[in-house]
This record gives sequence, structure tokens and C-alpha cells, in this order.
Amino acid sequence: MLRFLTAGESHGPGLVTIVDGLPAGMEVSRQGLGYELARRRLGYGRGARMKIEKDELEIMGGVRHGRTLGSPVAVIIRNTEWPRWQEEMSPDPGVPKRPMTTPRPGHADLVGMLKYDTKDARNILERASARETAARTVAGYLAKQLLSSIGATVVSHVVAIGEAVSDSEDLPTLEDLPAIDASSVRAFGTDTEAMMVAEIERAKSDRDTLGGVVEVLVHGLPPGLGSYDQWDRRIEARLAEALMSIQAMKAVEVGDGLESSRRRGSVAHDEIYYTDGEFFRNTDRAGGIEGGMTTGQPLRVRVAMKPLSTVMRPLPTVNVVTKEPEVAFRERSDVCAVPAAGVVAEQMVAIVAAQELQRKFGGDTVEDFVVNVTSYRHRIRTF
Repeated sequence: MLRFLTAGESHGPGLVTIVDGLPAGMEVSRQGLGYELARRRLGYGRGARMKIEKDELEIMGGVRHGRTLGSPVAVIIRNTEWPRWQEEMSPDPGVPKRPMTTPRPGHADLVGMLKYDTKDARNILERASARETAARTVAGYLAKQLLSSIGATVVSHVVAIGEAVSDSEDLPTLEDLPAIDASSVRAFGTDTEAMMVAEIERAKSDRDTLGGVVEVLVHGLPPGLGSYDQWDRRIEARLAEALMSIQAMKAVEVGDGLESSRRRGSVAHDEIYYTDGEFFRNTDRAGGIEGGMTTGQPLRVRVAMKPLSTVMRPLPTVNVVTKEPEVAFRERSDVCAVPAAGVVAEQMVAIVAAQELQRKFGGDTVEDFVVNVTSYRHRIRTF
């Protein structure tokens, strides 16, 4: 079953991803990986670093002539800024010239410094940085390739930035993804885009930052992924863990989650019908999950991102050496990263979906995997 590890620091020589457990014969391309990594840099409100942050990737193992071998896939994303940082971030013995002694509120800095007994916040922030999500995107791309082999697709869109909230009830599909990515805020609908851009502009003029909410949908999953038999096998629990592992995320909602909590039971659930040899539902309030398992309807989850912690008006902090009041240092100046967060959320949802598919259907090759899924789908249709 797919599992992955990432390594590397934000200003180090590069980020490394190792993905184990993929079946043999799955199509992989450097261009496809590059496309997903470029999508992670999308969005109105990003800072200047996005213009200089390039993803120079190299596939180090596990792929031959465009197909997985069944062995671990290893990818390195080289940092084009490394020459500017190689002295300060050198792995060789030495002393940092510019230690960061003023931890930033809202970041991992102070707690990490206490945990690892260091007076230099750079030891913490370099790994805690959201730059690490570039490495996760590699695993997400590979997971999406596995999903595509059975016709399952993943799409995300921004549903809120600050107080600008989309009122669209339509659910986008993969066919809508190019238009979503073309939107400056990755919104599904032009009216929504204008409201969100205006919200970002207001925050920018106030020298402040914004959070928001993104929605991720998976179409084409069979029913029965996940399980009710143990707490850690419930698929909504696994999705929540994966999404909350993304930097700056603070809440997860499955389906109509919060809204359904305010409804009565008689109108909160998805009623079941049967006709022409098929079970179906006219609603998807549960977000495609019941009892810890997928229902076969579109899987739908939302995740909320807090406003970025590094603001252009630095927040008060304390120097850990002098214990005197100071202001937090500022290393980047994004106003809003919610559009990019949707792309990262896609990757994490795809990884969980791929893992649960592999758990249920196995297969050392893509062909074996597809045959097993096809057989199961046939059984479901004749139930």
C-alpha cells in the first residue's frame, strides 16, 4: 500500500520524496509531475517568492521508460535558490551567521525551539515551512495516476477567502479544472472570483493576511472504501488527519457537516432509492461517506486555512536570548495562499483514496489492480 516520506528544508539544496508501495506498470511523466508542481504555485495574493521559486525535479529511481517498476519511486526537487543559502544552511560543521532569535507568532518557531532546545528559529522554520508541500505533491501526483487507472478523478476549488464566500451549489468535475486553475483565485464561478480578489486587495492595503476554505471532490470511487470496524480505518478520520497535516489548516468538514448539525434528522440524510437494478440517492449531504465508508457518490470534503501568520505589520514577540520585547522577523510576504492550499489538499485526499483502494483491491501491477476493481464493481451492480 502506498506510503511516502519527505525530507529537506525550505532553503536547503532540495526536497526529497520517496513513495513506496506503488504497483508496477503505472504511467509516470516528468511533465505530469512538473504540471502538478506548477499548480501548487497558483493564486492571487502570493508573494514575490513564487516568481523565483522554481521546481527543478529529477526522478532518481522506481521509474523506467515512463512506467513504475514496483520499487520505491524517489524524486528530488532541487532548490534554485540554494547557491544564496549554502553557507547559512550548510550541513558541514560551523556556526550560523544570522541566527533567528525572535520566534513568529502563529508558526512552529517558539514551540519547536523549546522542544529541540535551540535558540535559532531557523532550525525549526526551515522544515516546518509550507515549502514542504512541494514534496507531498509528488506523492499526490502518483496517487492521482493510480486513481485515473480506474476512472476516479480529484478536483478542488476555493469556496471562501476571508468574508467572500461562494454561493454556488454546483459541484465541479475534472472537466472544470482548467477553468478553475485559470481563475486567479481558483474559484468556480466568475462572480465569486471578483469578490475574492477584492477581499485580497483590501487585506493587502491594510498590510494584513487572509485565510479561507477549499473544497476537494473525488468522483468515481466505488462504495466500501474505508471501514467501520476500527476507529483508525474510518475514511473520514483518515481524510481529516491528512488534511489537518497541511500547514495552517485548522478545520475539516465532510459533506454538509456544519450545516447538517443545524438540521433535523428528517432532512439531514441521503435517502436511498432503487430503480432499474441500481441503488441511488438524490442528495449527497454526507459527502459520499456513511459509517466510515465511501458510498459511491462524490466524496466531498472542505478544509479551512487560517490567515497566514507572517504579516507585513510584524506581530509582537520576545527575543529568546535577551528576553526583551521585539517584533517578529518577516521572510516572505504572501497576503493569501488559499488557492494553492486547494491544490495541496487535492494531493492529500488523493493519497488517502489511493491507499484505501490498494488496501481493498491490492495488485502488484496496475493491470491486476484494475481487474480487481472491475470485478468488484460488477458484483456491486448485480447485488
